[in-house]
Amino acid sequence: MPGLLKARTERIKEISPLRPEGFRKEGKSLINKMKTLVREKDTCVLATVSGGRPHCSLMSYIVDPECREIFMVTSQKTKKYRNLLENPWVSLLIDTREEDRNLAVGQKKALTVSGVFQKVDPVRKKVIRARFLARHPQLRELVDGPEAEIISIRVQSFQLLEGVEDAYFAEQD
Repeated sequence: MPGLLKARTERIKEISPLRPEGFRKEGKSLINKMKTLVREKDTCVLATVSGGRPHCSLMSYIVDPECREIFMVTSQKTKKYRNLLENPWVSLLIDTREEDRNLAVGQKKALTVSGVFQKVDPVRKKVIRARFLARHPQLRELVDGPEAEIISIRVQSFQLLEGVEDAYFAEQD
C-alpha cells in the first residue's frame, strides 16, 4: 500500500521482520545504528504524562556505554519531575534535524526511545554527575543547584524512523 509506513522489527536476540525485503542486509547492524544515534547526540525531547496529560521538555543527556540507561538532570521542583514520580513511563525523541538541515525530509532520522524513570543510587550519582558535566559544562549551575536531581531512564525499546516510510523497532533485553 503506497504511502503507508513499512515496518521491520528486530529483537536483540531474536530477529523477526515484518517486511522481509532488505532484512538480511540489515541484521544486527540495525540495533547498533539506533544505539550509535543515541551515543552521538546529547539532546532529546523528554515526554512525561500526568493525569492523562502529556508534557514535553527539551533535555541534555548522557548515556551509558551499552545504551541501557540515559541520564539527565532536572530540578525537583519541575513539572517533569513531579510527572516522573507519578508515572515513570517516558518517551524520548532523538533526531538528526540539526545536522540534516539541508536534506530532504525523507533522509532525516528520528529515534523514539521508550523507557522507565528510576532514581539513581547515591553511590553512582557522583560518577554520573562528573560525566554529565564533562559533556555539558554549560549546565553546571543547574547541576550544582540545591534542588538538582540526576534521573535515569532505563531503556525498554527503540523505534527508528528513517525518512517518512521506513520504521524499525527493537526491544532492549
